[in-house]
Amino acid sequence: MPYPPVSPVDLGLRHTVETPESVTLDYETAGIGSRSLAAAVDHGILVAALIGLPVLRLVAPGSWATAGVIALSAALALGYFVAFESWWQGQTPGKRLVGIRVVRITGHPAGLGPALIRNLVRIADFLPPPYVTGFLFLFFHPRARRLGDLAAGTLVVRDRPIDRYRRAGVSRPATVAVARLDPAEYAWLESFQARSTALDPAAGDRLRTALVARFAARVPDRPADDTRFLRELYEEERSVRAAGGGNADERTAFRLAERQGGRWDEFDTLARAASGRGLDRFSAADLIDFAARYREASADLARARTYGAPTAILDRLERLVAAGHNVLYREPPRSLSRLTELAWRRCPAAVVRAWRTVGLALVLLFAPAAVGWTIVRERPGLAYELLPDVMLERAASARARIARGLSYYEAAPEDRPAAAAAIIGNNVRVAFACFAGGIFFGVGSLVLLATNGATLGISAAHFANLGVLGYLMAFIVGHGVLELFAIAVAGAAGFRLGYALAAPGDRSRGDALVVAGREAIPMVGATVVLLLLAGTIEGLASASDAGVGERVTISALSAVFLILYLTNGWRHRQDAPDA
Repeated sequence: MPYPPVSPVDLGLRHTVETPESVTLDYETAGIGSRSLAAAVDHGILVAALIGLPVLRLVAPGSWATAGVIALSAALALGYFVAFESWWQGQTPGKRLVGIRVVRITGHPAGLGPALIRNLVRIADFLPPPYVTGFLFLFFHPRARRLGDLAAGTLVVRDRPIDRYRRAGVSRPATVAVARLDPAEYAWLESFQARSTALDPAAGDRLRTALVARFAARVPDRPADDTRFLRELYEEERSVRAAGGGNADERTAFRLAERQGGRWDEFDTLARAASGRGLDRFSAADLIDFAARYREASADLARARTYGAPTAILDRLERLVAAGHNVLYREPPRSLSRLTELAWRRCPAAVVRAWRTVGLALVLLFAPAAVGWTIVRERPGLAYELLPDVMLERAASARARIARGLSYYEAAPEDRPAAAAAIIGNNVRVAFACFAGGIFFGVGSLVLLATNGATLGISAAHFANLGVLGYLMAFIVGHGVLELFAIAVAGAAGFRLGYALAAPGDRSRGDALVVAGREAIPMVGATVVLLLLAGTIEGLASASDAGVGERVTISALSAVFLILYLTNGWRHRQDAPDA
């Protein structure tokens, strides 16, 4: 035979993991079609929510209501997928509707850390618009994993495989036909029929020829057309097995299904309930019973594989065991105390552990600022080519505002909460983009740090050329310490991803990337903490009519907070990174 038969694993997008109970699970990975449909549903929900949120201003008018709308909009845009995938065991509303789920490559539920990483890197997947990078990776990666999945160590799998067993039932007549194919051969044929339309034409022809060459001698009166022959042979073999006409081992598998089917249904009900409410709501007796049923289903799966059970029975058992596995090994809920510990201890500890990388990011931020300052001070005309129009307009109006006793930017007291919310959201988006750019071997993070630094230096030089540098600095001084340091930390977290790809060491690039992503999670958390405080200062204090002395005092206090924050991180630097 010119080409050997190909197993189902080779024909499909499958991922095999071994549970702690030494049970092997075959996950069928979700393809572009199902993931695109789920994404369309989720983005539809997200857009509808973002459009509907401004209605809250009518219910509760005022600046704080506006600030709440802005904050909720930013939280939805940045946290929709993270929240659902971490709390709904790897599913969003769209994924649940389509029947797919995010899991770790180990088979464990995604959890908060991987969900955060895969969705932060979504920014890189979206480049260049619209989502071209993400689709390219989904199309070409053998397990349909995008960049975010690679960084988080996750993949998207089908959560509801077609339950052919339930549809076919297990009842059998007393006299049945005898199968022509052994279980392995039937599995090859079944997989080929299921995947033939998705295969490359040349590969499909080779596999079809190989299968026909193997089975032709057993069907003397076979049709001349190979495609028709394989289709009719598959239908015949499926009917025989549904009627219980396989070999002795297969008949044993059917008897197992008949005997345990009720227990499987009961465990399915328990697993579905536990996936929503969690094991913490079970009584001690119910928890023991759930664990016992999970071990029982795992043992039944092992027996069914030993017997060479039909794919329909294996699909059902694998779905049951996977559901139980997701429930038993889900992350514990993040309590307020755990989140506080993460924000105050583990996040600054991660920054301290990466002090060299953070130092490099600071250099890459301020060195271009110094270069931009020097060049524009010597050649003032370059500012009009390099700066955005909004900065040029603000610089041009500076003298007039100073003459009127106005600051760089001053919001009315009733507008300051909304300004703070908008500033925080914008700064967080910039920082997240700086982190996500690290997936491109650190180049994206480097470019964003250098660009932001150069813009800062050029802007300062332009204001200085116009004799109004103090006007700009009076605005920046209050929040600048925290904001600039936070952006540097985000860039450093991105560099961790880039370094893992460029120099993985003894690990594979994939494993090194996952480890780096796990280490970067608390660094991103520290960025969010610092930007929340910086944005609050910028919106409520920097945009106020506070004097220079008050602004300098705020800047000094923010510097003291940063020192205390990092000092606390130094004390806990030996803590294990939060996964």
